[in-house]
Amino acid sequence: MSCLCSCCASLTCGLCTSMASGISKRSARLAYCGLFGVSLIVSWVLREVGAPLLEKIPWINTSDSHSKEWYQIQAVLRVSLGNFLFFGILALIMIGVKDQNDRRDSWHHGGWTAKMVIWVLLVILMFFMPNVVVSIYGVLSKFGAGLFLLVQVIILLDATHSWNDAWVAKDEQKWYIALLAISVVCYIAAFAIPGVLFIWFNPGGHDCGLNVFFLVMTMILAFSFAVIALHPQVNGSLLPASVVSVYCGYVCYTALSCEPRDYVCNGLHNKSTAVSTSTLILGMLTTVLSVLYSALRAGSSTTFLSPPSSPKSGAKKPLLNSEEVEEGKDKKETEPRPVSYSYTFFHLIFALASMYSAMLLSGWTSSDESTELIDVGWTSVWVRIATEWVTAGLYIWTLVAPLIIADREFY
Repeated sequence: MSCLCSCCASLTCGLCTSMASGISKRSARLAYCGLFGVSLIVSWVLREVGAPLLEKIPWINTSDSHSKEWYQIQAVLRVSLGNFLFFGILALIMIGVKDQNDRRDSWHHGGWTAKMVIWVLLVILMFFMPNVVVSIYGVLSKFGAGLFLLVQVIILLDATHSWNDAWVAKDEQKWYIALLAISVVCYIAAFAIPGVLFIWFNPGGHDCGLNVFFLVMTMILAFSFAVIALHPQVNGSLLPASVVSVYCGYVCYTALSCEPRDYVCNGLHNKSTAVSTSTLILGMLTTVLSVLYSALRAGSSTTFLSPPSSPKSGAKKPLLNSEEVEEGKDKKETEPRPVSYSYTFFHLIFALASMYSAMLLSGWTSSDESTELIDVGWTSVWVRIATEWVTAGLYIWTLVAPLIIADREFY
């Protein structure tokens, strides 16, 4: 038996070493995303099967009153804490990296065998932490998850404005037609989504005033976006307004679908108390894609995320003076090579995403709802609705801010 375990460990180490050696500088961001995806899978697996194991650990099982749901939350939070520390430490180490000649640039892109070992050790170490430390992290994770949702909204707004500006800059009729067509389609979807949700989440014979309020507010916001964006004094565009409207409709749907399964106004699942395995997998994949997209977008070379020395941050100064270029090959070897995105911000996104994913898998650390379901309960509902309203507020602010603060430049 010991020989078999030794062989398995040797094969695992060999596989990790082979994978680490195959990660290039260009694929480093994808490697971080892959590592984060592995952490989510580990969290999910331990959430489903780890409760009996945690019950046997004396420094975790300190009371006979702990339920199965409590142990499931503990498993998720401990993996998340290890993941958070891993990316948080990297974020601290990368503070101030502006040039690729900095030694820490190679730490960001390389050393993957050491990184995998450190990540595994951190996750394992978290299961030796006292419960009070994990409880404090659970409380802090609620705020970290909220901050991640805020960053996600900012990234969405930046992406929509960049998309619109890129097509407008082409200054061709076909691109203007494409902008108009996509905007119209998005607005049709933005009003069709609440219409369908009225059927699903406002069943006849029940008082579903709260759901109706959420849906009416979503439609009012979508209409308001178009009115404000097309106002003559506002430098707005219909494409960002339509995309944000669709996003708000989607967030409203996810909020209503998070309502408890026994809630009479939840027309999707009011006849069942469990969700099939396929539905759970689909929900998990949606969460993973959302988190990974936010992290990749945060690490992309957009203006507001790029460090001041980046060539894509909007600086107009040349990287080298003409006199320095003429000094020969020795000078070229040490010439400045600005990084294209902020490494610290990139790792910070993953650290906050670790908190966010922990809240999703643990039901925002609430054991009131059945842990057979992922991200279900009134806490999840209100977090989603708050996200929708914050998104609306931030988008409206981007439109009216130049009018309110006229003496300030906005890019």
